[in-house]
Formats: sequence, structure tokens, C-alpha cells
Amino acid sequence: MSGSDTPLDGAPIDADGGLDDSLPPAEAFALLGNETRITILQELWLAPERPVAFSDLRKRVGMRDSAQFNYHLSKLTDHFVRQVDGGYEFQYAGAKVVRAILAGTFTERVSLEFPVEGECFDCGGSLEAAYADERLAIQCTDCDSTYGRYAFPPGGLRDRSTTEIEAAFDQRVRHLHCLAADGVCPECGGRIDTAVVPDSADTLGLDVRVDHTCVQCQHTISSPVGLSLLDDSRVVAFYAEHGVELNTCKHWTLRWCVTDETTTYDADPTRVTVTIPLNADALTVTLDGDLQVVDVERCCPDAADERGRISAD
Repeated sequence: MSGSDTPLDGAPIDADGGLDDSLPPAEAFALLGNETRITILQELWLAPERPVAFSDLRKRVGMRDSAQFNYHLSKLTDHFVRQVDGGYEFQYAGAKVVRAILAGTFTERVSLEFPVEGECFDCGGSLEAAYADERLAIQCTDCDSTYGRYAFPPGGLRDRSTTEIEAAFDQRVRHLHCLAADGVCPECGGRIDTAVVPDSADTLGLDVRVDHTCVQCQHTISSPVGLSLLDDSRVVAFYAEHGVELNTCKHWTLRWCVTDETTTYDADPTRVTVTIPLNADALTVTLDGDLQVVDVERCCPDAADERGRISAD
């Protein structure tokens, strides 16, 4: 497997590094355990303009009893919605709940398989996308090789052709890793710690991998080192010189991106070098243990041939 993201157990932390006791998680979720309150959030979302006046929101929900409606709305206020001049609007948490509903995170269970662009680097077999447990994996139909498995909300499948799903998944993986590499957790917005480590636990079936771990929620994304170079300006320019727009190449079709066949690792000090062959040329990028680029070198054609030639196609 060439990459994965894994939600780990964690607790909310305040700005001082301690647990945020403003509202225990169990109480927060208990407030949502009512159909009327979920309907309030959904109708607030669907309103053409916000804030929404109390009376207008009550009519949208379809509740005649003003006192009962006020009771349920008050349970959401300050945690999921807030009262402002002119009515009610979302707190971030309330909008997040509705987005999760729309994404199908809490409600949909989907399984799907379809062919995708590319071929297996191990056996030359065809690749397919396999969707299950709210994650999409790119895998070979003939052997056990997998070229990444990442979370993809069920809502991302809705109203899209398989070609559109393929493209959306590729872009999602790119952007999630870009955000994590920039130190921002794609799940909670917390601070990310990045480390290049030997894959001794065989997490991805590689010799070395990158772990992006949030210090707040412990969400972790693991991947080959090459995946972090997809948006590096020097790598993008290298492809452009050969007439190829890197952002149009599905990441799982790039050997250097989803395997470590052209990656070397030194532990002390931590240095990892990724060689990116393209036709009869090659670029070597060296990174440190924090995934910061410390050196970029252009190889001559003969050296590129020795490292292995990979066509842009």
C-alpha cells in the first residue's frame, strides 16, 4: 500500500495545551440526538439568506408550538448556532454537522468498483478504484498491489461519473497532503508534525514513509515521500520543460510518487532522496527529516537511464 490516512483517538485541546472543558463531547453529541434539532440545522442551511429570523426558521421547520421550538433552538444556541441581530446563523460546529450530513459521513454506506487510468508497476495489470468503508483505494486487479487508500466522503460519489470520481479523488489526495505538509490538519485545523521514518512496521509496504500527525486530534496521513513533491515548483517546472502538466497526471500513475523504488534513505542525519525520471532525463530531490527540500540536482541522460526511465505517458 502506498498511502493511507488514519483517524486516531484524541481529545480537544485549548490554546494553552490543556483540555477544553467548555462542553464535554458526550454532551455536545447528545444535543444533536433529536430529529427536530437536526431539522433546524438543515433548514437554517437551506435558507436563502442568513441570519434567519426566529419566526421564519420556525415556519421552515414546520413547528406550530413556538415554546417547544424555542426549547430545541435554545439547546443548539451558543454551540451550533448563534443569535445575532436579525435572527440566527451558524457557529462553525453547526455548519460542520450539516456538511457531514450532506457528505453522507453519518448516513450512507456505499461499495463501488470501477477501472481507472494506469497500470500496476509490479505486474503490469489493470488498476481499479475500490470504494468501501468511506475510503477509496487504487489497486491492481491482478495482484495485491495498492497505490494509496484515503478517506473520501460518500457524498463525493453523488452526481459524478466514474471519470469524475477518479479526478476528484486525485485532487483530494493532492490537496490533503499539501495542507498537511504546510502544517495544518485537514480534519481539525490543528498543528501537524511531519516526520520521515523507516516503514519498519510495514504500514505501507515501503522502506521509508512520511507521517503527518496532528498534535490535537491525532489524525495521521501516511504516504510515500514522493507524494509530497507533487506541488513542488521545481518538480512542476521539470515536467513542464518536457511538455507535461504535472497536475494532469493522476498521482498513482507516477512510479516515483506512489512507490519508493527511486527513493534512498539515510538515518543520521535524516536525508531522503527521490529521483524523478522522465524520458531520458531525471531530477533528484533531497529532503530532510522535516520534509524540507535541501538540494535539487539535474541528472544527465546516462545517469537517468541507470536510475530507470519512466515515460510521462
